[in-house]
Amino acid sequence: MKNYTQVYVQNSLEAVEHYCDAFGAEVTFEIKNPAQDAYEHCELSVKGEPFLAAAETPAPYDVGLIHREKWQVMTFNAFEMGSEEAVRHAFQVLSQGGVVIAPIGELPWSTCCATVIDRYGVCWWLSI
Repeated sequence: MKNYTQVYVQNSLEAVEHYCDAFGAEVTFEIKNPAQDAYEHCELSVKGEPFLAAAETPAPYDVGLIHREKWQVMTFNAFEMGSEEAVRHAFQVLSQGGVVIAPIGELPWSTCCATVIDRYGVCWWLSI
């Protein structure tokens, strides 16, 4: 069995570029809407392995409220990222316009990790 996660976000074209930058991902499959201004479905891979799917949300939501209340309805765990540098880069990119829940630090189970809600309202736990 495999588990492949998908996010539904506003500004999906921009979000996909953002996630590609944060994680060194590439788009491996995409279907855009008829106007070509949003993804109906987009798949991202890292080093040839499926990582994340994304699509435009069917209904708008208030990212500002998510940031103010620091809502964590679901957290995506990006772990075994390979290096502290990779964690720091992803954290730096995802923090732009987002809200830091836990800055980069150490926990008993990880020497380098952090939690951030990105500018699209998606919560990420990042770890080496």
